Amino acid sequence: MTLARLAQTHPRVFDWGIRLDRAPATAWLALQAAALMPTWLWMARRLRDGSDDPLGLLALAALAVLAWKLRHSLRAAPRLGWLALASAGTLAATLLRTGSGVVPALPPLAAGLIAVLALAAGLLAFLPRRVAVLPVVGLAVLALPLLSSLQFYAGYPLRVITAEASRWLLAPGFSVAREGTSLLVDGRLVIVDAPCSGVQMVWLGYFTACAVALWARRGDRSFLARLPAVGLLVLGGNIARNSVLVGFEGAGLALAPWLHEALGLAVLALVCGGIAGVMAPARRPQARFVSAAIPGLITSAGARRVDTALS
Repeated sequence: MTLARLAQTHPRVFDWGIRLDRAPATAWLALQAAALMPTWLWMARRLRDGSDDPLGLLALAALAVLAWKLRHSLRAAPRLGWLALASAGTLAATLLRTGSGVVPALPPLAAGLIAVLALAAGLLAFLPRRVAVLPVVGLAVLALPLLSSLQFYAGYPLRVITAEASRWLLAPGFSVAREGTSLLVDGRLVIVDAPCSGVQMVWLGYFTACAVALWARRGDRSFLARLPAVGLLVLGGNIARNSVLVGFEGAGLALAPWLHEALGLAVLALVCGGIAGVMAPARRPQARFVSAAIPGLITSAGARRVDTALS
């Protein structure tokens, strides 16, 4: 008895949630993931040796959940433009990782960026058109182990901005002077160190933005228009957290380590909640539905009275 005959006579045995016409999508994505294996191995080594935080796994999990949720809506015929980009990106990531006599090798992070962008293009080739492109690309980029690199290149400028903003906020109640990333508060030296740069808050804020935008089915234009608000919320939250901590330090009332962590987590929750509110769909008040329905009811009732009078 053939497999096709068995599938007809015993559908539950073969009903594993994956239809046969979706096999090309899953097969392509599995093949592409296998071709990008050097990138995954490099990412795993970077996480294992402690070079970076494992937050990128959260972004990869979000992409996997997206593909699983839409597994019944995956296109049987992929969009050729995205498929071509995925193929070219996968080939480029493979060649540029090791280099050759003609093309020099790229740094692992740059080659990894090409690899995850290629993976995002491969996923977009099969996802329905209603899925926005930018949040998917954003999650793919956030999957990279880039927090340590962000801390190296952007950490100091963020610390300077945070320290200067904290100086302005604390000036009414303290005598505050700033030098670099250090604050002199009423004669007490307070250093705005690397964790105070807010790099992790930046990562989690933009992760929340991408994930909620996909859940809310935001379009690319709508998502892009809300990104400045995301940046302001992250920056404002980090400045507020740092100002409170510096204020306590300057007053000689340094917080206990557990209270320090609790304050940071509370501010992070507020920031991510605000970002989710920005990206989530606006709720229409029930009164609007009622007011919109009343004219229709009145018109319908009036039409019935007129019809009765004419009959």
